[in-house]
Amino acid sequence: MAPAADREGYWGPPTSTLEWCEENYAVSYYIAEFWNTVSNLIFILPPIYGAIQTYKDGLEKRYLAAYLCLTAVGLGSWCFHMTLKYEMQLLDELPMIYSCCVFVYCLYECFKYKNTVNYPLLFLLITYSVVVSIVYLNLKEPVFHQVMYGTLVSIIVLRSVYIVLWVYPWLRGLGYTSLTVFLMGFFLWNVDNIFCDKLRALREKMPPVVGAVTQFHAWWHILTGLGSYLHILLSLYTRTLFLKHRPKVKFVFGIWPVLLVEPPKKL
Repeated sequence: MAPAADREGYWGPPTSTLEWCEENYAVSYYIAEFWNTVSNLIFILPPIYGAIQTYKDGLEKRYLAAYLCLTAVGLGSWCFHMTLKYEMQLLDELPMIYSCCVFVYCLYECFKYKNTVNYPLLFLLITYSVVVSIVYLNLKEPVFHQVMYGTLVSIIVLRSVYIVLWVYPWLRGLGYTSLTVFLMGFFLWNVDNIFCDKLRALREKMPPVVGAVTQFHAWWHILTGLGSYLHILLSLYTRTLFLKHRPKVKFVFGIWPVLLVEPPKKL
């Protein structure tokens, strides 16, 4: 039985293996989970800007891929939360694995000469993606996906900590901010799952706009989207420093961080 707060909507009954704490079709007849859907804009718009800037700066294609993979995660998650259909769920979850594999490759190749390809690592990450995809499509067990995703995130965190502790200590602020924001999102993701009944009861007593603040899965999107974006900045900053470029973090409208990269000074 669907919870009483849920309503019928344009996309029909959910077929996904997961549903979240947001009340279905409470805001829009056409969007199953409104706040969980629109919060994905942070995964979509800033990475598109980052991809354009990376292309203009003539930086390596793998960072262009990193930004675009993050955008793909946002688009997939948008479709999933808008429809709650199983096929759209896959568009959300599988790109999470693929994007993290790109992040791993970028981060572990930061200190290599330009125009080199690490074929063993590339093969390992592609194999990991294919195996996880095949097993998950057959198993259809969300916990399996979460463990495989968490494994990649752990690898990324360990490498990032190594870089900011022993290679470029002045990047600690950026690295720790990225990690802290991501962990805050993970914490709220768990709160949303564990205390869903209490959160739904609380929202019934609140005005809709105020109740939206308690949509913690939407906050998970916002915080992990920001954390992932900051991670790409950290990875790209590390890489461009190694290549003797002159990277600088600047803030658009004094709020949103972007990386501007100037080429090496000519001697």
